[in-house]
Amino acid sequence: MSYGVRVLCRPAVAAGFRLAGLEPVEADTLADGARRLGSMLDEMGSGVILVEDEIHAALPDPIRRELSRRALPMVVPFPGPTWVAPPEGPEAFIAELLRQAIGYRVRLG
Repeated sequence: MSYGVRVLCRPAVAAGFRLAGLEPVEADTLADGARRLGSMLDEMGSGVILVEDEIHAALPDPIRRELSRRALPMVVPFPGPTWVAPPEGPEAFIAELLRQAIGYRVRLG
């Protein structure tokens, strides 16, 4: 069986995925995103579901933990557009991973 890539994002981001040849599922609100993700998880043939990070972050912690343990489909958050400059350097990347894993910001150095 072959598996496909699905995308769940806000309407403002959807055009970029359409240009890339994917047909995104649009969510107008964060609650709508959670509902649509639940429907997408039940669909056959999805191997990877790309979810905009704001939608993913709004999911309750128990659901995010369950998603991280699932084999298929893999749910992968991706960063949405932002006007804030990203943190610089590898330390910032590691600090962000730690923040996501333990739930609060850690200062390195």
